[in-house]
Amino acid sequence: MRRPILAAILSLFLSGLGQIYNGEVTKGVVFIVVQIINAALTTVLIGFVLMPIVGLWATIDAYLVAKRNNARTGIR
Repeated sequence: MRRPILAAILSLFLSGLGQIYNGEVTKGVVFIVVQIINAALTTVLIGFVLMPIVGLWATIDAYLVAKRNNARTGIR
């Protein structure tokens, strides 16, 4: 059982951590790498736009995947 709220909170702290918690290690590492690239892109300002977008995407994805995985196993 994965707790959707915990997955979302983990992704708020570090994008990709919620995905790793959900067992999607590759997806989590991709989110982390993308955020590192976005941090580097803040020098040309586009990173300031992309970082929150990717962070929100990672948080919502972690929450929804945890809920979907729990539904598949019959856990609420």
